[in-house]
Amino acid sequence: MLSPAKSIGILSPMDEHELDADPIVQLQVWLDEARDAVPQADSMTLATADPSGRPSARVVLLRGVDDRGLAFFTNRTSRKGEELQRNPWAAVVLHWWELGRQVRVEGSVVEIDEQESAAYWSTRPHASQLAAWASPQSQALRARAELDERFTEAAQRFAGADVPLPPFWGGYRLVPGSIEFWSHSENRLHDRVRFVRSGAGWRREWLAP
Repeated sequence: MLSPAKSIGILSPMDEHELDADPIVQLQVWLDEARDAVPQADSMTLATADPSGRPSARVVLLRGVDDRGLAFFTNRTSRKGEELQRNPWAAVVLHWWELGRQVRVEGSVVEIDEQESAAYWSTRPHASQLAAWASPQSQALRARAELDERFTEAAQRFAGADVPLPPFWGGYRLVPGSIEFWSHSENRLHDRVRFVRSGAGWRREWLAP
């Protein structure tokens, strides 16, 4: 595998003074640049933990960034949904290897309301909507055939009609307490700038790699 410095999209070292004072704005800038250069730029690793602190992680899709935080959607009865219900804190990482960049975000998590969840649900492909109804996410199955049967049943149930938003499915928003911007360096002296929420604003600090 080629190192980021040898890939076609590597960018120059990060200059902290060129970063926007608002890390949400800066995240949107980096995300837009990644979408122009990287497949699945919206993929992010989401880490949650149960009440005892035992962690779990998986890749989800970032479905919105604004002043309120980072949005993603899922089955609320899944493992991550159950963990967020009992321990509403999480961390995410967006890693763009081709650009030699990553962003780490940590903070509290709140549920997105039904109206906003339904608006996003309406944009999902029909097959994905059926799959959401069919899958008892994170639960054990007897075999793959059981999942296929459940999908067929959902397709028959909603044949010729709009697929409604399931009562167990919706969105979450990670409300950032800290946002870190990381830029690759060949000598391993990577650039790291972290923004920490301070009152109504942000405090910026340079981190050792």
